[in-house]
Amino acid sequence: MTKREQPVREATVADVARAAGVSKAQAARALGGYGAVSEQVLSLVIAASEQLGYRPNQVARSMTTGRSNSIGVVVGDIENAHFGLALRGISDEVRDAGYTVVLVNTDEDLDAEVGAVQELLQQRVAGLVVAPCSSTQTAHLGSAQERGRAVVLFDRGIHGLELDTVRVDFADAALQVGRLLLDAGHRRIGYVSSLRTDGPYEPGADLGLSPVADRVRGIEQAFTEAEDEWDPTLVQLNAFSDDTLAAACAELLDRPAPATAVVCSDSLIALGVLGHIKRRGLRIPEDISVVAYDDFPWTELVEPPLTVVAQPVYDMGREAARALLRRLGHRVPAERLPLRAHLVERASVGAPSEEN
Repeated sequence: MTKREQPVREATVADVARAAGVSKAQAARALGGYGAVSEQVLSLVIAASEQLGYRPNQVARSMTTGRSNSIGVVVGDIENAHFGLALRGISDEVRDAGYTVVLVNTDEDLDAEVGAVQELLQQRVAGLVVAPCSSTQTAHLGSAQERGRAVVLFDRGIHGLELDTVRVDFADAALQVGRLLLDAGHRRIGYVSSLRTDGPYEPGADLGLSPVADRVRGIEQAFTEAEDEWDPTLVQLNAFSDDTLAAACAELLDRPAPATAVVCSDSLIALGVLGHIKRRGLRIPEDISVVAYDDFPWTELVEPPLTVVAQPVYDMGREAARALLRRLGHRVPAERLPLRAHLVERASVGAPSEEN
């Protein structure tokens, strides 16, 4: 190999220290994100590292600090576009701070979630963003916190642990959904969700600190305002697979007095419900009305366009990442992103047919 062909040597911490005019120890602390350095030293080191094109040795960094430059993200169903868009928000936010994302899908299974958290901790992730599948069985999250890992909850809260939680309050939007359907004349309003529970829904059942709890409560409140009674058997949970979703739809549509409207907990549930409605030859909204949570482009392109509850999913992901970065000691803008849900009325809600 000629001299011209010899590879360029990558810059080291010592090179950065010399260029910045600081000690190697100061440069290592500034580049590794541990220990204390002054603002002046930090600025000099950052400028020198950028000039030299310094790339940190992540293995060495994790051995020194006890953590890598990775963020663990644990969600229930990555096939759900809600989590996919949130992941984009998380990734975009942490990338600028020098982190990569390690994603684990749990299928809303608690044992899988516990295993995922343990595995990510073994990989020395710097922190975790978790959409917990249980509000009460949280020992694994407490253990992560005790081991010095920053943990932020996404979309759902838990009991018993003081953790940053990024979620939307759906109380007002859910109440608007209930009022909209009641005003249209519906009294048999179904609700379908993948939330796993031990049995059928019963009035007052603890659905945890989840969006589903807010949404069911909002519809119930609308019925209370109207001095009417909502049939709790119209709440169909555990629709987490093709078979269980089909069973939920059958329960709503095959009964002697079928549901005249269905509220879908997310866009993935909505796609499944629409498929079952179409296969039965039912028309929307002439035969049945449909409302879905999450506003993705396809919901406006189907015929008829769906009435939805929109929420800022991408910004939710960004805010979860910001909360985690704050916990990791990064300087993050103090203002919080506005996270509000709102009803978007389109053409999928109408009056129930006279036959119903």
